[in-house]
Amino acid sequence: MTEHLDVATLQRRLAEFAAARDWQPYHTPKNLVSALSVEASELVEIFQWLTPEESARVMDEPDTAHRVTDEVADVLAYLLQLCEVLGIDPLAALDAKIDRNERRFPAS
Repeated sequence: MTEHLDVATLQRRLAEFAAARDWQPYHTPKNLVSALSVEASELVEIFQWLTPEESARVMDEPDTAHRVTDEVADVLAYLLQLCEVLGIDPLAALDAKIDRNERRFPAS
């Protein structure tokens, strides 16, 4: 993939992928949130029994690094699809949340 990667480009690719397979009827907010939860749980499963030190080195082992990377991609894919369906700009939402957190939890 040589084009510039940004949220809008990735959302478009995900939408095109789903459309080519006639999956849009299944991409309801409820289904996307459920799939997001499952994928996040699969990411948790990789780390579940690791010590803090082992978890910090998880990307050192190629097979585990590949699994982590794939699950992160799945989580992000479902989150971006959910944002698209609900009309949420994920970057603006995160920016606003950081602003609120800075007010709620001021630095010492």
